[in-house]
Amino acid sequence: MATLESIRTKGPLLVIVIGLALFAFIAGDAWKVIQPHQSHDVGEVNGEALSAQEFQTLVDEYTEVVKFSSGVKSLDDEQTNQIKDEVWRSYVNNKLIENEAKKLGLTVSKTEIQAIIDAGVNPMLQQTPFRNPQTGAFDKDMLKKFLVDYAKMDKTKMGAQYVEYYESLNKFWLFIEKNLIQSRLAEKYQALITKALFSNPIEAQAAFDARVNQMDMLLAAVPYSSIVDSTIIVKDAELKALYDKKKEQFRQYVESRDVKYIDVQVVASPEDKAVIEKEVSDYTTQLAGTATDDYTSFIRSTGSEYPYVDLYYTKNALPADVTARLDSVTIGKVYGPYYNSSDNTINSFKLLSEAAVADSVEFRQIQVYASDAVKTKLLADSILGAIKTGADFVELAKKYGQKGESNWVSSANYEKTQIDGDNLKFIKAVTSLGIKELANLSLGQGNVILQVVDKKGMQNKYKVAVIKRAVEFSKETYNKAYNNFSQFIAVNSTLNKIVANAEEAGYKLLERKDLYSSEHGIGGIKGTKDALKWAFSAKPGDVSTLYECGESDRMLVVLLTGVTEEGYKSLAQVKDQLKAEIIQDKKAEKIMANLKAANATSFAQYKTMPNVVTDSVKHVTFAAPAYVAALRSSEPLIGAYASVAQLNQLSTPIKGNAGVLVLQVFAKEKLNERFDVKVEETTLQSLHQRVASRFINDLYLKAGVKDTRYLFF
Repeated sequence: MATLESIRTKGPLLVIVIGLALFAFIAGDAWKVIQPHQSHDVGEVNGEALSAQEFQTLVDEYTEVVKFSSGVKSLDDEQTNQIKDEVWRSYVNNKLIENEAKKLGLTVSKTEIQAIIDAGVNPMLQQTPFRNPQTGAFDKDMLKKFLVDYAKMDKTKMGAQYVEYYESLNKFWLFIEKNLIQSRLAEKYQALITKALFSNPIEAQAAFDARVNQMDMLLAAVPYSSIVDSTIIVKDAELKALYDKKKEQFRQYVESRDVKYIDVQVVASPEDKAVIEKEVSDYTTQLAGTATDDYTSFIRSTGSEYPYVDLYYTKNALPADVTARLDSVTIGKVYGPYYNSSDNTINSFKLLSEAAVADSVEFRQIQVYASDAVKTKLLADSILGAIKTGADFVELAKKYGQKGESNWVSSANYEKTQIDGDNLKFIKAVTSLGIKELANLSLGQGNVILQVVDKKGMQNKYKVAVIKRAVEFSKETYNKAYNNFSQFIAVNSTLNKIVANAEEAGYKLLERKDLYSSEHGIGGIKGTKDALKWAFSAKPGDVSTLYECGESDRMLVVLLTGVTEEGYKSLAQVKDQLKAEIIQDKKAEKIMANLKAANATSFAQYKTMPNVVTDSVKHVTFAAPAYVAALRSSEPLIGAYASVAQLNQLSTPIKGNAGVLVLQVFAKEKLNERFDVKVEETTLQSLHQRVASRFINDLYLKAGVKDTRYLFF
């Protein structure tokens, strides 16, 4: 196990980068196992269905790769949900591209993939374990050696942990290889689209001028906020006309739901807190009088959220509230109990010892395995004896099929992680041995001959036994909250009654519009998948049952208020948005009419007008929108008008984002840059490439993608 940990700490956690952002691997956990009898589809792309079982296989593959690359065994719900989305997104994108590539005859050959591996610069390759220890770059020879070793591997002569590691590494490589093919196909398809977009000398000159020509100006503006909204009348006909004009913007590609809901979070009562305070106080008394080598068991018996590990830790590894109070206690003494509001805990701690310890240790090792434990020990003792009598460590390691190379381990590699068993034994040995000292460790199914080579970064570290207990509600408190909420729902069984009486009963009614089935719950609350399923099977006006959710500390009731079918949102649904736009337009018309009537001919005259704010804006270009501090708004039109304005001449009133503007340019300059048509065309080509990368959205809309994962996952 120690070897596995040392391998995994050589580099950063894996981040798999794939062209076009098709794959963004985020740590996630295995999904619930789908029952064998479930054979329904979780989605469809271009008429091709994806079954729940097939989807599960893809998820398992992604999950195992992420676990292997990050060196973790379990993953939380949030990470699980993230990986669910990435599995689906990558599947859909791959299918979209494969469909188009097939029409065009685009393929990826084995020769192409081998060329990518030989080049070794692909981001995915750079993040694999096959990296040169000196340069950190991908090493194709290391990959080749692994593949050869794996093919010849005799599992009967290797420890189970090493077999598991090699199996995982092989699956990881097969996954990378598959995604190299998919990524390459996507790159070729995107390149085909990008090459269809051309830049030319005229466009290059225009782009250059837009960037290097700068203007300084004075600005006067009348903000739209200077006119009260209620003074503007908006007619239904005006709303209808604007809706018809912008209807395509309101197209709904998938069905959504509007809901209201009440989320009740149960918290500890004063009586609950008093009970926990009493328990921590009793444990603190025991901690003060305890003189034992087994603080691990004692702290575990207290129910502490912060386990004791018999290692010297830096202050940064301790809870922040403990670190803040550490200087207030001497060795062997106890601090507390005290309440920490930032994490809602009752705490106490005992400073056991303090020492100057190296923060980084260089070590090397030889793993020893034989056919049984006795032979393993004899062989390990023999190797240790040989080293002590002058045998070369590296040469001995090579004799047993290992490199014997040195590795560094620092406190950052093991602090704030769960360490026990063989891992703890290994880290304790590494951090406690002196330079050049040797140890023969019995770990799991084998032994490790360990030698510390060097140490650096001496600093003060601490052993601290911490009792940290969350202030949690009791069963009685939860039952009381549950009964009260259940009674409220029973009495107010309809949507209208709940809306009318929730506030008076002490419940806050929340609202969520455009809830999609691709989400993983309601209101960001854990464990609300069933509530989401209900929302997409209910009818407007329905009230759900009471759901127990969260971390077993929340209750939820959902009210379905509306359904937006696939197609176009209705005028009623977007009325407020359209009304705000019409109001702004009418304000602009009114302000512009007032400015015209004032017949101002100088900037000084504009400054004296009612509600006018003024500002100066410098270094404005056509290529970038200007920010006007006086309006707290970005105003793209300023650059366009200023680029053609005459010096010291007033512009006509301009309708901006936050008000009506009048400009007067008082200075123009050109950056000291030389026009290079090739450079500009290359820059434009990069812009075209970004535009071309949006092709996936168009393919998605035409592919009839159906996502019904929420029914199963």
